[in-house]
Amino acid sequence: MKILVTGARGQLGTDLVKELNARGHEVVPVDIQELDITVFADVDAYIRKVRPDAVIHCAAYTAVDAAEDNVAACMRVNVIGTDNIAHVCGELNIRMLYLSTDYVFNGQGERPWEPDDEADPINVYGMSKYEGEKKVKDRVLKYYIVRISWVFGLNGSNFVKTMLKHGRKKGAVSVVNDQIGSPTYTPDLSVLLADMIETNKYGVYHATNEGLCSWYDFACEIFKAAGMDDVKVTPLTTAEYPVKAKRPLNSRMSKDKLDAKGFKRLPDWKDALYRFINELKASES
Repeated sequence: MKILVTGARGQLGTDLVKELNARGHEVVPVDIQELDITVFADVDAYIRKVRPDAVIHCAAYTAVDAAEDNVAACMRVNVIGTDNIAHVCGELNIRMLYLSTDYVFNGQGERPWEPDDEADPINVYGMSKYEGEKKVKDRVLKYYIVRISWVFGLNGSNFVKTMLKHGRKKGAVSVVNDQIGSPTYTPDLSVLLADMIETNKYGVYHATNEGLCSWYDFACEIFKAAGMDDVKVTPLTTAEYPVKAKRPLNSRMSKDKLDAKGFKRLPDWKDALYRFINELKASES
């Protein structure tokens, strides 16, 4: 299968390209250097030239706090850019997989969010990704929308790397303990996305590593995995840790639909974290 991957040099895109190549697919990786997704004429010409069987759209504006001050830039990439790709995929009957986020929900309650629950984003980034979802649904017949959360991997910045950096530098960190969700390791997610794109099981899905934790729990486990038990981790409430963009307190997401459609769930997040720490050490040696 010929698969076009946008955001191919990003945290997820890099691992996804590796996974697809390993399966023998003809992968066409693109990033901002090759294609500006916000320019429709460029997107139209590029996709018509490549003629892929599928597009996996990883490219996104993901700076959550910066988005609050850069609304136009965030919307241009996440809404207009997504709409441009969806427009061409719809016209050419190309299957499209769009990566979305737990931030499309308002984070209230404690029940895990189902894929068909009503979206109600509480920050600009979440709104932009939800608007992107709507564009995909409106334009594309053969679509997959996969909502993920708390992403970490070798390529790019993420919470794990930030914690390790602050832990080494300061010996202490303060982390919120009332936001609950699930981390998502990019190599594990890449396996599922590759499994999915090889089927015609279209629809909206949730995909994270198994198990729940708070950001505080996550941080504690990071230092344990890295052998940095001397780092002091102080729990804070969301109210005690003000940031520009509101974060949902409840990011629990139900993955029952993966089971129903015959997809294999991702491994436990702790298992993924320990593998990542080993990968990180190997890359630094």
